[in-house]
Amino acid sequence: MGSSKATTSIFIDKYHPKVDGLCAISIRVTFERKKKYYPTPLSLTVEDFEKAMGDKPRNGFKVFALQMQAYEKRAADIIKELPDFTWLAFEKRYLSNRGVKDTIYAAFGEYITELKGEERIGTAVSYECAQNSLNNFASNAKFAEVTPEFLRKYEKWMLEEGNSITTVGIYLRSLRTIFNNAIAEGVLTKDFYPFGKKKYEIPTANNIKKALTLKDIAAIYYYKPEKGTHKNVQMAKDFWLFMYLCNGMNVKDMCLLKHKNIKGKVLEFERAKTARTKRKVEPIRIPLTEDIKRIINKWGHVSGDENAYIFPILSKGLTSDRERQLIKQFTRLINDHMNSIVSELGIENDVTTYAARHSFATILQRSGASVSFISEALGHTNVQTTQNYLAGFEDESKKEVTKALIAFKKD
Repeated sequence: MGSSKATTSIFIDKYHPKVDGLCAISIRVTFERKKKYYPTPLSLTVEDFEKAMGDKPRNGFKVFALQMQAYEKRAADIIKELPDFTWLAFEKRYLSNRGVKDTIYAAFGEYITELKGEERIGTAVSYECAQNSLNNFASNAKFAEVTPEFLRKYEKWMLEEGNSITTVGIYLRSLRTIFNNAIAEGVLTKDFYPFGKKKYEIPTANNIKKALTLKDIAAIYYYKPEKGTHKNVQMAKDFWLFMYLCNGMNVKDMCLLKHKNIKGKVLEFERAKTARTKRKVEPIRIPLTEDIKRIINKWGHVSGDENAYIFPILSKGLTSDRERQLIKQFTRLINDHMNSIVSELGIENDVTTYAARHSFATILQRSGASVSFISEALGHTNVQTTQNYLAGFEDESKKEVTKALIAFKKD
């Protein structure tokens, strides 16, 4: 296979079988009577190789045939694209194929380094968890070895180890990104892509999010800590309400707010999560209500420097790692004290910082606000994200509607 410049073929090294009887498969490139061999991760017995290379290979042999053909096609396509064939030009492109020589562990490492360079520390940590988990399941697995069957076995192994289906989904979405990056960079062919319909579909957890009711939020709003209570209790309550009132803002975005984000009677900011997107994202604009201003005045840091942080949680000159650590500590402080408050109030749900965002979205939904309005308020880049986000609350809403159908019943 190939052009007049050079030809390719699939080669089995039957003269040097391994201890288990398998022989290495490589791609042979011939140019001006010179031959070079480029290894693949595939190995077969001579008998199985002949079956796979036959006219109508079946079952597993067909899979091997497709994999071998994919490697050869990659080589042939590169030869066709080269204006003038040279071994150096060919190898520079062919040997960059991670499916041939690299492990997914190494590819994760490259991307994690890139994330840290962009100071996306939280995302980098998440990818490190996925990297280590996959490597514990199959040490140094190559791209070509990650098949739909491999992923199904990984999912089963993860669940048997006591991990949730949510964790499985997070780790495998990270792996899917690694595959997509490699294909986009032209260092891996689509033939090796194991995700999608009729291949492997990443599982999603059917978690029903429990948002607070207006009655619950009213109880939190009017809650007054007993005299002598540590000021962190009141601070946790105020910051939780601040996030709720500011369109379900998350802790990181709240910590990153600067005085320049206050523009007259409006608080305007861009979510850290979408700041790096290539698409144009409209900033979130929030009217500065009396409650929001009260919390800023009470806990904010007065400064004439518009680049100074509003709240004294972070300070200038911090490393990304230290910034992430402080945000994590502050999140834990809010969550711990808020759970104590709702326990005292008799509210059954845990009230984490995420609940502030969930509650903001669902109360808007229940009030009749459109999905597009909620999407804009949450800072989602598309309405589908919002629809997926709200889907977790639907069972609760349906239950309330069903109750309305029999509201005539007497207790």
